[in-house]
Amino acid sequence: MKSERQLLPLFFLSLFIISSTTTTTATATAAVRIRNAVVTKIPQQFREAPEFYNSPECPSIENTHNLICSDKAVHVAMTLDSAYIRGSMAAILSILQHSSCPQNTIFHFVTSASANASLLRATILASFPYLKFQVYQFDDSYVAGLISTSIRSALDCPLNYARSYLANILPTCVKKVVYLDSDLVLVDDIAKLAATPLGENKILAAPEYCNANFTSYFTPTFWSNPSLSLTFADRKACYFNTGVMVIDLDRWRKGDYTNKIEEWMELQKRMRIYELGSLPPFLLVFAGNIAPVDHRWNQHGLGGDNFRGLCRDLHPGPVSLLHWSGKGKPWARLDANRPCPLDALWAPYDLLKPPFSFDS
Repeated sequence: MKSERQLLPLFFLSLFIISSTTTTTATATAAVRIRNAVVTKIPQQFREAPEFYNSPECPSIENTHNLICSDKAVHVAMTLDSAYIRGSMAAILSILQHSSCPQNTIFHFVTSASANASLLRATILASFPYLKFQVYQFDDSYVAGLISTSIRSALDCPLNYARSYLANILPTCVKKVVYLDSDLVLVDDIAKLAATPLGENKILAAPEYCNANFTSYFTPTFWSNPSLSLTFADRKACYFNTGVMVIDLDRWRKGDYTNKIEEWMELQKRMRIYELGSLPPFLLVFAGNIAPVDHRWNQHGLGGDNFRGLCRDLHPGPVSLLHWSGKGKPWARLDANRPCPLDALWAPYDLLKPPFSFDS
């Protein structure tokens, strides 16, 4: 039998082993938590927005059997990610604030499959606890193999291509949707835009810009190949910006337009026919065959060009929607204390809490 003097070192050694194991496990657990927090945390904190109510003339959708499918609602589709969440929050606020029937607006948010959808949902709910919305996850693999590098890396994000898949992502009961980018604000009633007539056979509606140099959106390789350039032979093809579109999803599904866009993207992988991300395939399929929308509904290009993002002025005419397409985003320029004059029109919709805010 061992003496007490022999047992004491063993006793203290066992305590050390237990203590070290516990400390190591706790450290490892803490490291996992920190690592997960880095991956999932949205760095910004946002204020709660005021609640907006329908005017007396608005039809009620509250008793609709399936609210997300209501044909009396205005359906809005937007992509949602942590990089552009600040712009998305401002866009949502502007839509609700200027709507005559804000309670009849239903949002369809599309996130990347790799994003933390629960966190994005919670962020939206914290600022808009009354909002009617659904979050859908877009499988990046649908399009990852089809994307070609473009003139700006931000344009190569798979989520930029989700607009081509809305007819597949949204429930089939949603017949018509207004697609909006995250870098814009409305100063008019979105119901007016949603009510754009599409005629008997048009798939989508958007403002057209026929004074733009349409040929510049495609490479010399495209224009020098007769079998390709003849794509536009029977159409008066004009540039339109895909950041603001009214889409008939039923007609899109029946015509399998997602497949038509993918075919052009597959060709682009074999022979470079354009330089600008997700826009050119839309032009190839739809340019010259869309329903017109007044230019007031997309005062685009306020973010400047795709290289320097220099300040720009408004186009002549009335304004219903301001769109900071291009490299320069208003929140980034405001944070850097180098705003453009028109960024002051975006700032009132910014829900970001100021640094060191005491508001919990």
